[in-house]
Amino acid sequence: MPKYTGINHLAMVTGDMDATIRFWRDLLKMRLIAGIGRPGYRHYFLEISDQDMIAFFEWPDVQPLEERDHGFPIPGQVAFDHISFGVDSDDDLWEIKDALEAADFWCSEVVDHGFIHSIYAFDPNNIPIEFSASVAGVDLRSTPVMVDTSPSSEAQKGVNPQPGVWPKVTRPTPINEREIYEGEGQDVLDALQKKG
Repeated sequence: MPKYTGINHLAMVTGDMDATIRFWRDLLKMRLIAGIGRPGYRHYFLEISDQDMIAFFEWPDVQPLEERDHGFPIPGQVAFDHISFGVDSDDDLWEIKDALEAADFWCSEVVDHGFIHSIYAFDPNNIPIEFSASVAGVDLRSTPVMVDTSPSSEAQKGVNPQPGVWPKVTRPTPINEREIYEGEGQDVLDALQKKG
């Protein structure tokens, strides 16, 4: 079974990289750790934690999303609702809330969800964002809970991966056939090697 380490990066889109950097780096204090680009294309990465990043592509003619409330259904095609960033404590929530409001960004009140406390806001691209602090003594990972009064049929089967749902791998890729192809990030590696 694969061992997941977190979200390596969330890849979002912006039409204004400078406004995006000012928000995420300068207001929310996430370090800008990599930038790939050439005329007409940029892909920048900001550090959320030791293992997690958020990245932005800058594409010409991209417009901010239409603002919509977090967690409320909308008709039509949709791929995601909002991003929630974990923070260490309620003090961090208040610090972020104060910074957002001082910069004239809307921010919700602190909401008690029982297992987390959260605030909600939007970035300059109208990407709906949440910041969540775990409630002390409540650990859903060690004690999962289902309180849905009408859970989906798959949820009723339990919290762990179910065997036999998908075909078994009958031919793992042999080591001598595993190839890794060069992508856009080779320039980042080259720059790191020059610094070292």
